Order: sequence, then C-alpha cells, then structure tokens
Amino acid sequence: LIANPNCTTAIGAMALWPLHQKYKLKKVLMSTYQAASGAGAEGMAELETGVSEWAKTGICPKPEFFAHQLPFNVIAHIDAFQENGYTKEEMKVTWELQKIFQLSDNVKISCTAVRVPTLRAHSESITVETEQPVPPNEARELLCGAEGVKVVDDPDKKLYPLPLNATGQSDVEVGRIRQSLVFGENGLEFFVSGDQLLRGAALNAVIIAEKVAAAR
Repeated sequence: LIANPNCTTAIGAMALWPLHQKYKLKKVLMSTYQAASGAGAEGMAELETGVSEWAKTGICPKPEFFAHQLPFNVIAHIDAFQENGYTKEEMKVTWELQKIFQLSDNVKISCTAVRVPTLRAHSESITVETEQPVPPNEARELLCGAEGVKVVDDPDKKLYPLPLNATGQSDVEVGRIRQSLVFGENGLEFFVSGDQLLRGAALNAVIIAEKVAAAR
C-alpha cells in the first residue's frame, strides 16, 4: 500500500524539500489559498453557479456545499475543526510534512488553510526558519535546479506564481523569494502555485507508481 500525500502538502513540499536538504528546516509557517476544485466537482459547480447568478441578478444563491458564499469571498475553514483550533486540513500539512521529511519533533509546522474563489490550482505563502543561513539568491538558484519546480521570480517584470498559469502544468511555480524580516539570514519567505489535481494528486500517484515499478 502506497499513500499519496494531501494535495496541499504535496504542492508545498516540492519547494520545501530541496531547501530542507541543504539548509535544514526549523520552522514552517504556511497560509494556503485553495481553489474550489480542491473540494471536488461540486465545489467548482457551486462557484461557477454563484458567479453566474450574481452576474444575472446581483445576488449569490445560498451555499449548499461550502460553509459560506465562496464567490467574491474567502473562507478560512477547510475540513473539520479539531480540539486544538486547527482544521484537519491544516493538521494534515503538519502531520504529513513531519512524516515525509522524517522531521524531529523539534521542527514546528503551522498552517492556516483558506478556500478562495478560483477554480483550479492551490497557492501557498510559506515562511521558513532554517538551521543554516539561507541567502535568497542561493535559494533561488537551488530551486531553479529542483525537479518539478519552476522558478517564476522577477518582480520588476511582474512575474511571480499565479494559479492561472500553474493550471494544467506539471511543475509547481515558486517566486517572491526573499529574506524573512522575522528570521533574518536564517529565514526565507516565498509563494508557490501548483495544480493540485496534477502535482498534488494524479501526476504524483503516477510518479510514485513508476518509481515502484522501476525498483522491482
């Protein structure tokens, strides 16, 4: 039995893994901006219907699938709330990164997961503290050579990750790479966008199966 990680975890892990290998993670703080398709076809349909009805009547229909109206709104609630105040979706990021990266209990991971009114591709704002100094230019070069990662990071040209551009793409876009004002030279902040239906699910499963087959 081989388990595929949660799609939100998988998108972030593509950028976090090469950084962890070189600089060693101490803390990961993540906020997610998750598309309606993360909730399935029903979620996409409710967003599309809501926007269509608003365009015709100026009123969004009462939500049936999401906890609140998603069109023209964001919802800081994905999956069930847990006793510690986090949602299960948020805790999956913590549990799965700890397991996949084989992190010690000293490495702390926190996530806030938010549903946004986009159809496809999740985005994540990530701040890390590392054991070793992590110069942004060096980290950018490292990520440029990472498998499954596409660095899109030229603010002067208004180039940075966008869910629209990541949709249908195998690689996860990474940009807005900068030194953290909180953690200084041992901190990095960046933004990622990735198609959670591909890199976060179907494509990831195919890659895992291919590696298993090749190892036999």
